[in-house]
Amino acid sequence: MSKRDYYEVLGVARTASESELKSAYRKLAHKFHPDKNPGDKAAEESFKEVSEAYEVLSSAEERAQYDRFGHVSPGQGGGQGPFGGGVDIGDIFGDMFGEVFGGGRRRGGRSGRRRGADLRYNLELSFEEAAFGTTSRLRIPRSKSCEPCEGSGAKKGTSPKTCTTCGGAGEVRFSQGFFAVAQACPQCAGQGRIISDPCPDCRGRGKVAHESTVSVPIPAGVDDGVRLKLDGEGEAGEQGGPSGDLYVVISVKEHALFQRNGADVVCDMPISFTLAALGGKIEVPTLDGKVELTIPPGTQPGRVLRMRGKGIAQLNGRGRGDHLVHVTVEVPRQLTRKQRELLEQLAETMGESQQPESQSFFDKVRELFGADPARERRSADES
Repeated sequence: MSKRDYYEVLGVARTASESELKSAYRKLAHKFHPDKNPGDKAAEESFKEVSEAYEVLSSAEERAQYDRFGHVSPGQGGGQGPFGGGVDIGDIFGDMFGEVFGGGRRRGGRSGRRRGADLRYNLELSFEEAAFGTTSRLRIPRSKSCEPCEGSGAKKGTSPKTCTTCGGAGEVRFSQGFFAVAQACPQCAGQGRIISDPCPDCRGRGKVAHESTVSVPIPAGVDDGVRLKLDGEGEAGEQGGPSGDLYVVISVKEHALFQRNGADVVCDMPISFTLAALGGKIEVPTLDGKVELTIPPGTQPGRVLRMRGKGIAQLNGRGRGDHLVHVTVEVPRQLTRKQRELLEQLAETMGESQQPESQSFFDKVRELFGADPARERRSADES
């Protein structure tokens, strides 16, 4: 039975990007995963088919090979390119100048152990988790090296054989007029080796689909865009090669009360106008819970009061930032008769000796433009 087209299996276009391939694979792997479909052989086969398609298309080299030759099996020819055999133009000119000037192209690039692909995981944290650090357990769908064949792709007790057609180089060369042309070896599909008895667990790929749980320690003080690297937690390598890495990219949720400015935490704190005038103590919410803060007498709206060491931990481990309280003064919208009488008495006792700050501001404006504020006031009094 012939294999389905890998792009059709994943339901993506042939021009799909790496992220589109990964997104399609994750959805289908989640849908057909054996844990979600116990005893369902059809789902199990679909899961294997999806995994195989993604294993090939997620590798830049294997995808390019597949795009050129499709499902190439030993003994079959490659796809038809402009020179009659899937010829790479880069190979043509690289070999031409190598043959003429004695350079030569490095061979055997398709075969041998190759490092696995890196993976990216977007992790969203709460404001507090980013501030104090935490440990997150992530479920990562990825491939791992096949244990029975130890990543070789060959059935246990056997081993791959070097391709006799290309001598293990993974490509064959021939002359076509002035050009020295290279193309993927049709006998081994560019792998440089032949697996006559493939491993039944991985079907000769050397890797199997796997969803693993990774524990990620999140340091205190991380912020939006911080990228954590976990060595060797990416995709399994080719032919038993080393695994790639896992990159965890952090995003932090907004907080209902707090904002972040570097390592400092900023919050607005409304107080009554009597407290602003007389001063006193209030409880302020912080990352450490409620903390008592002294409001100095005569505190003006917009003043910032600093609580040292109550902010976010520094990533370099040198202490914590501060908690900045931005004071806003609330003016009551409605007053009782008694409250109004008391305020009127206060206004009378203050008299004209207490010049509003706004009046002082306008005096400075007049001075700036050459006017005499004192003379203007005298003229106004005489009139």
